Formats: sequence, structure tokens, C-alpha cells
Amino acid sequence: MTADDNSAPPAPGSTPETPETQAPAAPAPAAPAAGDDRRHARRTGVWSSVWVMLALVVWCWFAYLMLADYGPEYGGVPGCPGPLVEPLAGEQWECRDDLRQWPALLGILALAAVTTVVAAATTVYARVLARLAGGDWTGARRGG
Repeated sequence: MTADDNSAPPAPGSTPETPETQAPAAPAPAAPAAGDDRRHARRTGVWSSVWVMLALVVWCWFAYLMLADYGPEYGGVPGCPGPLVEPLAGEQWECRDDLRQWPALLGILALAAVTTVVAAATTVYARVLARLAGGDWTGARRGG
């Protein structure tokens, strides 16, 4: 036995593996077609638009809760100003509203911030995918 021959002898009843008896290698996975990439970029662009709209709705809801008057009406005018307009008006008993208290408002502000970050991230991702696919998801053409 030589120093180069460290392999164990084949077990009885088995045949040594030769290139002819080895299983063929699996083919490498094919790259997705360009149409699939464009479709994925377009779909991601639509989702980014949905996230932008959702973020806009949450921001508008937050602004409404902060600025709009509410509460019992006196002569057709609500008696309680919004928390941003007059922050201490919510201390009166008739101005108690769960959504107009600061913990709820801060929760809605956090929700608005999260939806804005997700909208920005999906928009950037959709544009990168469109660039990589060789198309522009906005439909605009590049000038020469």
C-alpha cells in the first residue's frame, strides 16, 4: 500500500463507482424569462402604489383626528377643538374621546410611519426590478 492509496477497499457485493455507473448530474435551473421579470416588476409596482395609497389614507386619518373639531355641538359648532389646535381642551369631560387622546394618536402616527416606510421600500424595489428587467414600469421612455 502506498501513501497515496488511503481509500478503503469496496465492500463485498458492491461495485466501485466509475463514471459510467454514477448518476448523471442534475441540470442547472434555467434563468427566468425576461417576460417573467417584467411581470414581476409590474406586479411589485402595483403593490407599491397600493402601499402609497394606504399610507396616504392613514396620514389623512391622522391629520383629521389632530385638526378636526369634535364633541357635542353647541349651535351647530362642535364644542371641542382638535388636539393639535388646542391641546388642553381634551381635559374637559365632554371632550373625552378615545381616538383623540395622545396614546391613540401616537399609535396612529406610528402606523402612518410604518406604512410610509413600506411604501417607499416597495417603490424602490419595483423600480430596481424594472431596471433589471430592461423595462420601465412607469411607461416613460428614456431620451437619447
